[in-house]
Amino acid sequence: MVNGIINIYKEAGFTSHDVVAKLRGIVKQKKIGHTGTLDPDATGVLPVCLGNATKLCDMLTDKSKEYEACMLLGVTTDTQDMSGTVLTESEVSCTEDEVKEAVLSFVGGYAQIPPMYSALKVNGKKLYELARKGIEVERQPRRVEIPVIDIIECKLPEVRFRVSCSKGTYIRTLCVDIGDKLGCGAAMKSLVRTRVGVFVLEEAWKLSEVEKMVEEGTLVEHVTASDQVFMECPKAVVKSEFDKVLANGNKLSINQVRFEKEQALRDSELLRVYDSKDVFTGVYTYLATERCLKPYKMFFQ
Repeated sequence: MVNGIINIYKEAGFTSHDVVAKLRGIVKQKKIGHTGTLDPDATGVLPVCLGNATKLCDMLTDKSKEYEACMLLGVTTDTQDMSGTVLTESEVSCTEDEVKEAVLSFVGGYAQIPPMYSALKVNGKKLYELARKGIEVERQPRRVEIPVIDIIECKLPEVRFRVSCSKGTYIRTLCVDIGDKLGCGAAMKSLVRTRVGVFVLEEAWKLSEVEKMVEEGTLVEHVTASDQVFMECPKAVVKSEFDKVLANGNKLSINQVRFEKEQALRDSELLRVYDSKDVFTGVYTYLATERCLKPYKMFFQ
């Protein structure tokens, strides 16, 4: 079984679940999971977890993301992108300076209302399933963080921009909210996800390329080890006499490990933990009151 994360370039027309299904056939293993939904028409980075790395799926979903989007002003649709039914069309009379001011006003974050055409659930029902039946339900605003928005090109009525954002941010909805602020409406024309955590667009592989890797026996060379996702976390190596404590999945006393670098640990801080032979075993949480490390995610082979 292959364990680790492969950076897939999701092509247009595929859902994230389609990618997982195709990879299961290509790699010939069932234990595969994706790390966050991309709209079918969107392209770009989709990290896919293999084997024991599937335990990482929820943690990678939490990572910050970057996108490049093209927004079309003067149009609104029921899906908030150009795949849907056009609801309104209006003249775009705003200037480039006004557009830039409106776009940049969203830097820092805001309370965003999720779109009806999304995989979020309300009372056990996916919103897009309700939307397809013509049912609209109330959605609670959710705080999203947007540290950076850079305008790449402004050729009205189209605006291309790059955005860095927190998990749960809908770029379609951001486009709509910008259009509302300008008073002309907007819809998303295209979307490319360029980064998820440490995974970037330039290093993403198409499914056809992965298929060739499998045929040539080079797949594992292109799979990222699970611990590489946590390189910003302090590293702790268990002393040899306590390897059994580690293998049993028990808490580790601060005296049972050696740290790669001397540093003051914060309560609830995550650490990478390795056995005495430097084999990555799991992610642990530091408990300051007990001065110990508690298992958070284990990655035994």
